[in-house]
Amino acid sequence: MTYKIDPRRDREVVDEFRQNPIGHHSPDLQRVLNTLRGGPLEGKLVLVCTKPFEEWALARHPGERGKPIEILQEHRFTSREEAEWAVFRMRWKEHTGEDLN
Repeated sequence: MTYKIDPRRDREVVDEFRQNPIGHHSPDLQRVLNTLRGGPLEGKLVLVCTKPFEEWALARHPGERGKPIEILQEHRFTSREEAEWAVFRMRWKEHTGEDLN
C-alpha cells in the first residue's frame, strides 16, 4: 500500500526538507520523499544538471528510454539546493493540491 501524504500532518517535514534538501532525513520526511519520488516516470518532474556544479534545470521525463527529456526553460537554478526545493514544492502541489511558499 502506498503512503498518502496528509498535508496537515506531514507539513512539519517541509521545514526539515527546506533546511536540508540533500543528505540524511528523518523517517517521516523519508516517507514523504518516497511518495513524492514514486509513481510512473512519464511526466514526472526531474532535475537536469545543465552545467556541472553551476546550473540545474527542471524537466519533464518522457516516460520512455531514449526519448528526449523536456527541459522547462523558465526554471533554471544556480544552486542544487534551490533546484531540489523547487521540485519538492511542485511535487507537493501535485500530490496535495497545496502551494508551499
